Amino acid sequence: MISLNLPKWYDLHVHVRQDAPMKDYIKAQIDMGCAGILAMPNTKPPVGKVFEKDNLPYWSIEHYKRAIEFHADGAFDQVIVPLYLTKDTSADMIEEGAKSGLLKACKYYPPHGTTNSDHGRPLQNFMDNGVFKAMEECGVTLCIHGEEHGLSGSDYFDNSGNAETKFYHDKMPHLYESHPSLKIVAEHITTAAAVKFVKGTGKNVAATVTPQHLLYTVGHLVQGFRYHLFCLPLVKFDEDRQALREAVTAIDNDKFFAGTDSAPHTTKATPCGCAAGCFTGQIAPQLYAEGFEAAGCDLNTEDAAKAFEKFLCLNGPAFYGFPPSKERFTLTREKSLSKPLQTESGAVVPLPVGLERPELDWSLVLE
Repeated sequence: MISLNLPKWYDLHVHVRQDAPMKDYIKAQIDMGCAGILAMPNTKPPVGKVFEKDNLPYWSIEHYKRAIEFHADGAFDQVIVPLYLTKDTSADMIEEGAKSGLLKACKYYPPHGTTNSDHGRPLQNFMDNGVFKAMEECGVTLCIHGEEHGLSGSDYFDNSGNAETKFYHDKMPHLYESHPSLKIVAEHITTAAAVKFVKGTGKNVAATVTPQHLLYTVGHLVQGFRYHLFCLPLVKFDEDRQALREAVTAIDNDKFFAGTDSAPHTTKATPCGCAAGCFTGQIAPQLYAEGFEAAGCDLNTEDAAKAFEKFLCLNGPAFYGFPPSKERFTLTREKSLSKPLQTESGAVVPLPVGLERPELDWSLVLE
């Protein structure tokens, strides 16, 4: 039986939402060995200011971080809340926030490109108004949802390209050339084009990868439309999945790390469409282990186990500049069962249950 004893890990891209269910979503993170999180700021209202005192119609990093820490009740070593980049974000806001120590990262959303992203503005805005320059000078990380917005259907997703490949071909090289020292996390990448871009840049550029993008392709999504697999960016093609698998399983990988983009929805399918996001709370390490095995890794070997530990537990903290956790948990290759998460607002269906394969190959035990 394969058993991996690992440092507790950091989910460096996750949605813990707001209001009553928030405590349940945070507990789901703690229950799977998370020592900390980077919590997405696309709440309602968004986390668009640093300080509570700022006279802007948004939540503050101060407020949202305090709420997360309250529900975590001391279980998290690190909580990073990125600032949602809006029309009101200024270079002065970045400088003041960074100086205070509260502002560690900012989040770019393509306008109307995903859930609660209507406050986003085009990338060029933040190049023109000095925000990215201030971030570069202050050491603030840019967490970037790398998709082009406002495209036609065929440009958005086609066998010759899609919103992500267009973004990494057209926008990211220009951003990198203009701000070569800016720390960037290319979030939840899904394409070979994004992998190639990240690999071709310096140590100040890294990427997160989700479990679903290591495990599935667009064929799994559209065959019967398995809407629990509907997330943004969409799962892509086999060659893209293969590029992701090769990147995360490489023994010398130091640029790719775990960020689940776990996104809870009590109602996934609606009369006007489908909510974007896969819920992988409680089970993400098990799914990542399955992803490594699907890539051909024997996690019973030293090299594969080390590559897995680097991806899940070590690379993310190293990039964000804090030490790995001293606490540990164990993954064992024995069957376990994924179950819906019950909250005050209703049940949240995890991805494996939604795909009608609730039995997992791995089990997790906290120490």
